[in-house]
Amino acid sequence: MNPATPAPAAAPSVPPAVPAPALPAVPPTGGPVAVPGAPATDLAHAAVAHDLSPLALFLQADPIVKGVMILLLVASIACWGIMIEKMVTARRLRAEARKLASAATGAATPEGGLAADVIRAGAREWHEGRDPAESRGEYRERMEHAMRAPVIAAFRAAEPGLPLLATIGAVGPFIGLFGTVWGIMNSFSGIAASGDTSLAVVAPGIAEALFATAIGLVAAIPSVMAYNRFTVTFARIRQNAFSSIHELSAGMARRPAPARAARAAE
Repeated sequence: MNPATPAPAAAPSVPPAVPAPALPAVPPTGGPVAVPGAPATDLAHAAVAHDLSPLALFLQADPIVKGVMILLLVASIACWGIMIEKMVTARRLRAEARKLASAATGAATPEGGLAADVIRAGAREWHEGRDPAESRGEYRERMEHAMRAPVIAAFRAAEPGLPLLATIGAVGPFIGLFGTVWGIMNSFSGIAASGDTSLAVVAPGIAEALFATAIGLVAAIPSVMAYNRFTVTFARIRQNAFSSIHELSAGMARRPAPARAARAAE
């Protein structure tokens, strides 16, 4: 080797790679972040405290708010029960009104039900005949009044339940609003006691309070719609039945009754 030639420089030493610290995994569902070293019980408590499902909102609510929710749920169940019963009743009365219309045109004679009761009531007045002091209009009015009585009684029997629908529709939102106001008052009391105004602390209590208003609306809206619907439906069916009764009484008044014919023969 030539002593004048410089020796090659030594290669710089590369420090070993330091692994990056592992970041806490974020669950895809938006739950609490898993922090290394945090106790499992704290994570479970955080998950339960922020559970905003309807069942969790009910279970975590104040006793008075729970009572309001239960009352509104019972009212909603009663509302749907009345609605189903009124649908069956309206269908039955509509069929009886069609039978009366067929009898008024002479197409068919009903053998049973409300339509048969109406015709029997008018037949009793027709068999008695017209009083000599009665005009034909008064005679027809007497038969029509007798035939209307079974229809009025049938629709009076169909009315129970409609006032309850109107009551639930009127007071349901206010009962839910009472539960909401009470729940928000409790939330504000808890905030004042803890001194923490973060959204994580305020949100569960307000959600429980607003849930009571939601249940009140769920009970009230179908009640109002059902009350208006069945009131109009029953009024139309009753008007159709009265129109058929008017035609029946007019036709019966033009025919001589057996009792009247017998008195004339004597």
